[in-house]
Amino acid sequence: DPYMSYGVVKAVRESTTKPVIVKLSPDVTDIVAIAQAVVDAGADGLTVANTYPAMAVDIETRRPKLGNITGGMSGPAIRPLTLKKLWDVYSNVRDVPIIASGGIMDASHAVEYIIAGATFISLGTVNFINPGAVLEVISGIKNYLLRHKLSYEELIGSLKID
Repeated sequence: DPYMSYGVVKAVRESTTKPVIVKLSPDVTDIVAIAQAVVDAGADGLTVANTYPAMAVDIETRRPKLGNITGGMSGPAIRPLTLKKLWDVYSNVRDVPIIASGGIMDASHAVEYIIAGATFISLGTVNFINPGAVLEVISGIKNYLLRHKLSYEELIGSLKID
């Protein structure tokens, strides 16, 4: 709800001078409306997006595999979904930096998010698989920029839709 989100962020903004970065849920009707509301309330940045609601069932016991019955899905499966959410937010809310989070497993995935409008990226799941992923992604982004003769700033939001 944009109205409630505005109120919460406004209260946080008034209580601190520290940066306020709002992590948006992808499980909403209109992520753009919520993004704009929290920016209007004083958010200094946005993270797109949190995990997607999910569950798993053990077919032998017919019980939930997760102790809390449901949980948040993350990792590479959510990347195309989150990329779309990011593009929607970037295309409509340009007042603050956007951190992309969701399924980034290598530099090409990071570059994809940056082209779609991410100012920064966040790595999660890949760190469990490859502890060196952060350095590899940084190196891969640098190599991409050199190959395409672009600055990082030029890459942000450079998706060609013509």
